[in-house]
Amino acid sequence: MERKSFQLGDIVQMKKKHPCGSNEMEIIRMGMDIRIKCIGCKHSVLVPRAKFEKNMRKVLRSAALAPENTASDGQSPPGE
Repeated sequence: MERKSFQLGDIVQMKKKHPCGSNEMEIIRMGMDIRIKCIGCKHSVLVPRAKFEKNMRKVLRSAALAPENTASDGQSPPGE
């Protein structure tokens, strides 16, 4: 079976919904355990890595593809 690839900051879809009704979670900490935060209610849960990999369906939005919060167009932020 192929290992699922995910990284810090990814938004993933889980098999079961959170009690608030959302099944989208953001990965906010990785190690032996993975801390995920519900996108709907912002509640965070610490899950063992094996259980997380079993219950994760797919990566919805990858952190690597998200735009950086930098002013690369040469404009300074308002107020400077």
